[in-house]
Amino acid sequence: MIRVLVSTGCIALLLCVLLPIVPVEAQRDEGTVAAIWDFNNGDAKDASNKGLDGNFTGKPQVVDGIAGKALKFNGKKDGIKFPDSVDINTGGPYTNRTVAALFNCDDVKVDDRKQVIYEEGGATRGLILYVHGGKVYAAGWNRAEYNWNGAWPFAEIKSKRWYHVGLVIRDAKDKVENKKFEMWLDGKRIAQEKGGQLFAHGDDIGVGHLNQNTVYHDGGGGGQTDVDWFGGIIDEVLVYGSAFDEADFATLAEPLSVEAQGKFTTTWGYLKAQRTEK
Repeated sequence: MIRVLVSTGCIALLLCVLLPIVPVEAQRDEGTVAAIWDFNNGDAKDASNKGLDGNFTGKPQVVDGIAGKALKFNGKKDGIKFPDSVDINTGGPYTNRTVAALFNCDDVKVDDRKQVIYEEGGATRGLILYVHGGKVYAAGWNRAEYNWNGAWPFAEIKSKRWYHVGLVIRDAKDKVENKKFEMWLDGKRIAQEKGGQLFAHGDDIGVGHLNQNTVYHDGGGGGQTDVDWFGGIIDEVLVYGSAFDEADFATLAEPLSVEAQGKFTTTWGYLKAQRTEK
């Protein structure tokens, strides 16, 4: 009997060691998808069922990305313009939101100018992911209704290196509250800021450049159109009306664990590097 108990205990311990750690509950709700631009066909067509297709300005180059095909922007006149969307900017109020993208910037400090990865909205209400001065920023604001002045968390990054960046509005209301706006980098949450829900914001949506108006950390961005071009590669941009959690972001960041072997065709694994510089 003692032997049986010992054996059973050893088996249980072995199973605990071998079984993968169960991740936290995922919050990605496919019923809330607003757009997925994977660029795998070399165009700006929406891979979700929402049909939010974009139009190129300039001629972004189709290249091998870190998750299939991607687009390389020249930092001068390459970008993508998207039409208005009830799910993104002309509906609302939006109480939950996730925006995320894989990117690789040629020069994170080029000419001390901003380089937009993704943006929606304008000077009154909006969201943006951008690079400036060796940092990547994730920002949001709603300067009407309940006067959320905005949040601009950031992380230090390097040139010619892949990152996955995301922003989240989580269970927000029409008032400013703590821990409602989040920034995620490479599958990890690195900042929780004050925030609130986002009301309709009709200014245009853009990838790879500032399509129409925004608010940067230094107060700039208002009254600007077709500026702040991104130089480098952008891959897998998505927008959802649900607030992703750790398991969701870990999955999105999995391509970063792939070893470079020509085209990125090896099997994705768990994250090997957890960069949380700030």
